[in-house]
Parts: sequence; C-alpha cells; structure tokens
Amino acid sequence: MVFSGAVKLGDLNDFIAPSQACVVNLAPKAKLDAIEVQVHAVQMPPTRKDPKGFQQTQLSGDAVKVSLQDCLACSGCVTSAETVLLEHQSTGELLSALQSNKTVIVSVSPQSRSSLGVLHQLSPSETAGKLVHFLKSLGASVILDTTSSRDIALLEAAQEFIARYTAKHTEHAAAASSGVAASMSSDQDERQHSHAQAGPSNASVKQPNGCASNDVSNPQLHHGSANGAEQEAGPLPMLASACPGWVCYAEKTHGSYILPYISTTKSPQAVMGTLVKRFLGHQMGLKPEAIYHCAVMPCYDKKLEGSREDFCIPGTSVPEVDSVLTTSEVQQLIEQQGATFADLPCAPLDSLLGPGCSDDQLHKVHGGSGGYLEFIFRTAAQQLFHKQLPSGPLPMKTLRNADFTEISLDVEGRTVLRFAAAYGFRNIQTLVRKIKRKACEYDYVEVMACPSGCLNGGGQIKAHKGQTSQQLLDELDQHYHAAELVERHPSENAIVPLVYKQFVGGRVYDAAARERLHTSYHHREKSVSAMIGDW
Repeated sequence: MVFSGAVKLGDLNDFIAPSQACVVNLAPKAKLDAIEVQVHAVQMPPTRKDPKGFQQTQLSGDAVKVSLQDCLACSGCVTSAETVLLEHQSTGELLSALQSNKTVIVSVSPQSRSSLGVLHQLSPSETAGKLVHFLKSLGASVILDTTSSRDIALLEAAQEFIARYTAKHTEHAAAASSGVAASMSSDQDERQHSHAQAGPSNASVKQPNGCASNDVSNPQLHHGSANGAEQEAGPLPMLASACPGWVCYAEKTHGSYILPYISTTKSPQAVMGTLVKRFLGHQMGLKPEAIYHCAVMPCYDKKLEGSREDFCIPGTSVPEVDSVLTTSEVQQLIEQQGATFADLPCAPLDSLLGPGCSDDQLHKVHGGSGGYLEFIFRTAAQQLFHKQLPSGPLPMKTLRNADFTEISLDVEGRTVLRFAAAYGFRNIQTLVRKIKRKACEYDYVEVMACPSGCLNGGGQIKAHKGQTSQQLLDELDQHYHAAELVERHPSENAIVPLVYKQFVGGRVYDAAARERLHTSYHHREKSVSAMIGDW
C-alpha cells in the first residue's frame, strides 16, 4: 500500500500514532472485559492486557464490518486513510458498479490528468481524450473534468475570505461592497474586449459543442451580502480546506481551537459530488441513488473525504462521491485491462450542462493545488483595495523552506494583506503553533499536507528509474500549466452562473450557497492508546 507524502514524515508525532486495539464497539450487545493498564503509576482507562504493537480486537460470532466513518472518528488502529484496504474505494468496486444497473459518472482532477500525461508523454488534451475513451469503453456513461467545481469552490472561498476580512476590518466593508461591482465591471469589460462579436452580456452563450446556456453571470455572481444574508464571519487567518489530510489532522489533533479558522467552502471534489448527484442527475432524470460517482484524485486522503457523512445527500445515507481512485490506481486499471494508453483514440469530455454536451477546452489556474492563494489574493486586492494585479504567477517569497512561501500587498506604505502557502506537516505545525500563540501574521494560508502540494500527492504516479522526484515534479508542473490550457476567471465559466441560477437559487456565498456548497468540521476525540503514544 502506497503512503502519502504526509505519512512519510515519520518523525512527526501527531494523529498518525498507531493504536493497540480497535476502539469501535464491534458488538454493541457484548461487553469487552476491562483490563487495567498502568503507565508510570498513572491509572489509565480500560484497554487490552499487555498490548504489543497492533492488536485487532477479537470477538466471536459473525464478522462485523468497520466502516471508514468509524476509522475517521478514531486515531486508533488506522494510522492514515491510505493504510486501510477499503472495499468501497477500489478499482474492483468501480468495475462492479460498471456491471450494475447504475449510471457511472467519473470526474477527473487536473493533477491526475497531468500525472497520466507525463507518464505517457501526452499533451493535456490527448490525455483527457484517451482517458475518456478508456473509461467509456469499460461502461462509464459520463466523464467530467473537475475544473467547473474548482471554479465554484474558488468563488465561494474568495467571498468567504472577504466576509471574514471585512468583519475584522470594518472600515473595508463599504469598499468590499463597491469592489464587487468594480470587479464585475472589469470582468465584463474584459469579456467584451476579447469577444467583441459575442453580443450583449446577458445573451445566450454558445459553447464550442453547440450547447447553450444563459449567461446570467452579472446578476447571479454578486456575493451574498447583497442579498441581506448575514452570517457570523469566522476568524482570521482563514485556512484552506481543500486538503483532507490537513482537515483530518486538525480535527483529531487540534480540535475546536483550530477548526473555526478553516474555510467552510467544500473542496472541488465535494462540490463536484454535489453537482453530479443533485444537479446533473436531475438534468439526466436520475435519482441520486441511481448514480455511481467515482472521483479520480492525486491523493489517497481524498478517499477519506469522500466517506464523510457530511458529504451525503441531505437526509439520506447516499454519498455524493461513491468512491475515489488515485491516479496510480487508474494507471493500474489501465494495465490490468491490457490497454496501451498512448494508442487509444480520443473522445470528448462531457459537460455539467447535460446530456449531449461536451467540454472541448481545458482550462488552468496558477498554482498546482487548485490556485486558492492566487485567486483569493487577487480578488481581495481588487474588491477591498481596488488594486488590479498584473497577470501571471504572483511573486511569492520563499521563507524557511521551499514549501513555506508568502506574499503581501502594501497600500500607501502599509501592509494590508499577507498570504502564505504552508505545505507539509512540518510547516503546518509551525503555523498552528503561531495561531495558538495568537502570533500569526497572515490573513489567509493555503494549507496542504503533501510537500510541494497536490501535484506531489501520495496517489500520483511515481518517478521512473533514473528520474528524481524533483525532475518529475518539474515535468508535472509544466504539464499542469501547459500553453494549450486557457486561463480564465471562474466567473467566465458558462456552467457557473447556470449552477447558481438553477441549482443554488442564489448568489455566491449567500445563505443558499452556504447551505449547498459549504460544510462543517468536527472535533474528533483521540483514542486512549493514541494519547498514550503522544504522552
């Protein structure tokens, strides 16, 4: 079993502490014998006698299954999501679903696409096209790129930050409100300049595939405060929530103290799950339980995210993401099926716009982990301080190491925004200590568990013989930001305003959006044996 980059940091003593017995009650009607354990004359709660390393609780009778939800709520025998052989998170389960009467929909992350593209020496469009053909040859009905869900996540996260910032700095509240109008006016001017023949901004937008959607971006994409939807804003710094490894660590290790700082915006995977089961499914005339949604991601911890009860259809136990396959697992599936990936024909990606529509153009953002820092920094600079930053990657300053970088915005000789990116648990622990001491100087931090971020996720395809990890990472970065990929503002995605109009029924970060596109986090108690390990 492959481990994520986060788990390879073996000298860290956090929630990755091994347990000596499963803490889940596998037989509710049976009582386990309570046996006392003494550690340096300190009386400890009941556990098994003389534990030596890992010991699974043994019970007689019928076998009992332990779900991933049980494991998520425990830092016991499971050291990380990657160490569990998950029967519902495997290629075998996907193949079984393909043989069932369910409609199988697969969503693919840009990071996974880049990993496959680098391995097979294919361009982004060739990689996407061949992967669509391969998956549909197995029986999948719809193959989506997660760019649209990423765009929605970026818009929501940016306005969530604006709300938090203006709550703390009330003098900028009026500027933020006027900044939205200025930002939208700027976006509209840019679209009119680049599409002079496209007609009015509220006209029907013609997709390259012939599908049309109403461009309602002007009225629909204002942030929610314009609707009078108020909510108590969270504290600063706002911490990114797209990395499930980081979120799980925060829930288990730092609990209620750190959780309010974490952005409530769903990750692109979770947003896509919501859209697949509740938006696209409705257009296809399918109930959520009739759809099997598989996400292809660069990280094993995404399996853990997909299993959270928070990401089930409200009021049911139907998950919005049924399974997650890592990039390396998809490559193994390709090999198991005897396919020569580079020789496969190409097929077009499908679209959230509905059946018969395709997504012909791939898009990109700056930053290999979804572009959160870049997009939120630019949005805040424009909406709060009316500063239009130049295009291209932001000039990040490297601090203690290559995985800890920062950028700031100065206005009239005063620093008004300070953002950072903290990748890997060494840097995360430094950040958390600063927050606990109330000495954190940042307004926003893009936090990722894996060193170098999502392109270096533990589920990505490994370097080949003779290739260093850094050489592979450089190739992945070039592929991820390839020239053929078009850069665009998330609000320019024709699918985005349609989602807000037809599914959300509101605007970015208003009450309706927060209900459907945001989530919450939970303090998860450590097991006794994990606390002994920490002690």
